[in-house]
Amino acid sequence: MSVQLKALSEQVIVITGATSGIGLATALSAARQGARVVLAARTEEVLRQTVAQIAAAGGEAIFVVADVADRAQVQAIADAAVGRFGRVDTWVNDAGVSIYGKLEMVRDEDSRRLFETNFWGVVNGSLVALPLLKKSGGALINVGSEVSEAIVPLQGMYSASKHAVKGFTDALRVEVEEVDKSPVAITLIQPTAVDTPFPQRARNYMDQEPKLPTPQIEPQQVADAILEAATKHQRDVKVGLGAVVNTTIAKIAPGLGDAMSAKQADRQHYDEPPRNPAGTLYAPVASVAGSVKGSGPAKDKRPSASR
Repeated sequence: MSVQLKALSEQVIVITGATSGIGLATALSAARQGARVVLAARTEEVLRQTVAQIAAAGGEAIFVVADVADRAQVQAIADAAVGRFGRVDTWVNDAGVSIYGKLEMVRDEDSRRLFETNFWGVVNGSLVALPLLKKSGGALINVGSEVSEAIVPLQGMYSASKHAVKGFTDALRVEVEEVDKSPVAITLIQPTAVDTPFPQRARNYMDQEPKLPTPQIEPQQVADAILEAATKHQRDVKVGLGAVVNTTIAKIAPGLGDAMSAKQADRQHYDEPPRNPAGTLYAPVASVAGSVKGSGPAKDKRPSASR
């Protein structure tokens, strides 16, 4: 069914993973365009600073400290949104983390924790948001990746979690949009590599500092795609040429895709020792401000707030 979505200036938008990278860029952009924004993440200091920044620019936002792996904490995000603004028009599940290292090296407990955030965080957010979105119509937007269809070596468990996000989102879309005919637009966003602090927050088993391979796109490009999906019903959106190319090759020429993916193994680290091997898999790392873009070895090496 066709879902009528509101203009951003008329919306209440919930964003998880809102203290850095894509989530932060989306929150700031939505607020600039007049949306009332509910920011959620694990780092209270950065959430508070971001809400103050939005308010100083004339926007309206609140924050909720929450770990998306916990359904009760996700429900608290929804309760706060309704308590302050009366409804939710768009819910964006963006929170995520990665692990760098060969699959046979990674501890099972780390892999499970990654899935708790990347997959179950999306499940929790989706199932908490749906009853609210069904009331008056709205958009549920899940942030996957090009590796929801392709893969990247040394981030195998991350790739697996994003495949799971796609499977869940696709099944939920059919049930909600096609079977139930509910007025909810469900969109999967699939970016290519994005210049965010993502590698610095990853659990790192390598003996070098992790990075994402080039080329990378800007976080704002993904934020723009997310906010377009909040106002225009779309099934899925590949963001960046790399996402289009890599998912297409994985689908029509998987052998070639495997060979191309293998070449990324040596392009995912800097020539320096690890800065913070634990990353933010289990706990956030606080800083004085959230970071939209990432930092290479020549830039400020202080870790910034967790997604």
